Amino acid sequence: MTKNGNSLDQRTFKKLSRLYIIALSTIALSVIISQILIRKHLKDQEGDSTVINVAGRQRMLSQKLTKEIVSLSTEEDLEKRIQLKDKLKQTLKLWEMSHHALQNGSDSLGLPGHNSIAVINMFNKINPSFNIIEKASKAIIEKIENVPSLPVETFLDDIEKVKQNEGSFLKAMDQIVNQYDSEANEKVNWLRRLELLLMAFTLLILLVEFLFIFWPTAKTVKNTLKELLIAERKAKKMAFDADVLSEAKEKSVKELRALSNAMDETLLFARITSSGTIVHMGNKFSRLFKFNKFNNVANFADVLSANENDQLFIESLITKYKKTGWQGEVKATTKDQVEVWLEMAIIPFNPTDDKSELLIIASDITKRKEAQLEIERLTKANFEEKMNQQKNISSKIIENQENEQNRIAKDVHDGIGQMLTGLKYNLESIDVKDKDKTVLKIEHLKELTSNIIKGVRMATFNLTPPELTDHGIVPAITKLTNELSKLTGKNIVFYNKTDFNQRLDSLSEINIYRITQEAINNAIKYADSTHIIVTLSCSEKLLSVVIDDNGKGFDPEKIEYKKNGDGGMGLTFMKERIKYINGRLFLNSEPNKGTRVTLNIPIEKLSSIT
Repeated sequence: MTKNGNSLDQRTFKKLSRLYIIALSTIALSVIISQILIRKHLKDQEGDSTVINVAGRQRMLSQKLTKEIVSLSTEEDLEKRIQLKDKLKQTLKLWEMSHHALQNGSDSLGLPGHNSIAVINMFNKINPSFNIIEKASKAIIEKIENVPSLPVETFLDDIEKVKQNEGSFLKAMDQIVNQYDSEANEKVNWLRRLELLLMAFTLLILLVEFLFIFWPTAKTVKNTLKELLIAERKAKKMAFDADVLSEAKEKSVKELRALSNAMDETLLFARITSSGTIVHMGNKFSRLFKFNKFNNVANFADVLSANENDQLFIESLITKYKKTGWQGEVKATTKDQVEVWLEMAIIPFNPTDDKSELLIIASDITKRKEAQLEIERLTKANFEEKMNQQKNISSKIIENQENEQNRIAKDVHDGIGQMLTGLKYNLESIDVKDKDKTVLKIEHLKELTSNIIKGVRMATFNLTPPELTDHGIVPAITKLTNELSKLTGKNIVFYNKTDFNQRLDSLSEINIYRITQEAINNAIKYADSTHIIVTLSCSEKLLSVVIDDNGKGFDPEKIEYKKNGDGGMGLTFMKERIKYINGRLFLNSEPNKGTRVTLNIPIEKLSSIT
């Protein structure tokens, strides 16, 4: 293309880049604002359940208080009367503390103390009854403490005051509980409306970007591609004419293409003569060993190491395999005296008919070699030391997985750009002349947009749920199965067979949750299952979690352990997690017969939290 044409392409590219940045920034900003609003509202609702619970308990405490006072009026035995007085004193203390905490807040009870005007007015109405009951109860306690054998008739008036005011207090307390519950429901309804509004706003942004950014961009890219195709045809013709005119150029081009392909296949590369003199060394190789490219007579062995034995070994390799080639591991040393291990290949290379060189292709395997040497060292240690080190490795794997989950929460929005790229390619394939296909494409784009939103929700759901920290393993697994069932459309059910409701130590809870989550995700992603059942049961000494699915199953003996985390690595992390909390994991599966994963955790080795 002409100079003006190249300038035009550059301006077009910059314009498209700015448009994409604006589009992605707008979506990211809308999602961030949505999260800020929702999280702020959720934070305001944190104490609602505690407030309702304490308010409801006040009714029970007032009834208990009246019951104990009435029991005092009929008890003649002095020792039992003193016991009843002590119970009454404890009940009165808790009743007073809860009543004042509901109005003024309490850190120990987790009460915020921010009441609405309606609730404040209700407390103003109930306080006279509360004060009468409180004063009468304290009078009864004081009389018994001063003179335990005092006749019952002495505090009958105080007992009557309590009876007369109990009914009005209970009725007013019912109204307060109902008001708290109504206000909490109103907050939930407001959050639902906010979510719908934010979703509609996001969809509106996508529609506007489609109409004013992606659609015009698709047209511009189409025209640019057309111009590039024309330029490509012209370039091919010019290349063909150049090949005919100059055989020497053809050889140079072949040499450059061969070298370019070699560079594309490796990270570290170099060309040397049969005697070991460097002809050319790639940028990455040069940076690693701080080689000056202007040094035209440098020996390859001298550049790789200053150690005489290492130099002799490298020179012997070049001499011995300059015709046949060689591949293996080589130890090198940088100018900073840092040892580097290279996986190196020596390949005979003939750039021209009358010239012979060697192509060096290498990759840095220092970390892998250090790990290999470390493993060899560990094999010489005794069994107890190996077990302790294995626990440390397991702890690190678990810590890294949790750090990775937190990193996913921060990076989740970056994935939107990649998914929108898929959206862009679908837009480019739209042919406006074919209206029927255009309608179908738009429907597909709507579905793709929904999948993008669903993908983001699915990714963020994998983070540690607040239910686990706040309420324990049973509510967390309940939330996990319910949400995954909604997101995937599969029938995922959780059964708590023994009504287990203990809290465990945080490390045990997060590991049980992550293993269960991994087993369910495997059943969803790889087993093609439609029904998944999670069963939790507890005996005196053992907590058991069983995950069953009706998927296609597999042969456990034929699991492939892949580095990317699929297949075997997921099972490895599950085994490391269960080992870390002194539990056991059993995997039972057969092709076409589903899969069962069983976790057994000894309860005596976990810390119960009442």
